[in-house]
Amino acid sequence: MGSDRILRGIVRVLTGAQLRAARALLGIDQKTLADQAGVSLPTVQRMESSPGIVRGVVDTLTKIVRALDRAGIELIGEGAQSYGSGRGVRLKKTAEGAAE
Repeated sequence: MGSDRILRGIVRVLTGAQLRAARALLGIDQKTLADQAGVSLPTVQRMESSPGIVRGVVDTLTKIVRALDRAGIELIGEGAQSYGSGRGVRLKKTAEGAAE
């Protein structure tokens, strides 16, 4: 299935900052995300505190991404095109590559 392939790609490049931003857009706390994804609160806390790409069990990451998708979040990888039609926020980089 095409959406599963896209999902696996997102899981491999998901960052803690993206998870925190997604929750903020939804206005939910970590416990709510954990409940909606069917994972533990400490798992969400650990993933969100990751300084870069989130490391973890692919099945667990997939559960979180699917929960965010069901809630209306489109996660966009670096350099990827967005296919959504809603409003969004994207982090832009300076010429030196550091986040502004």
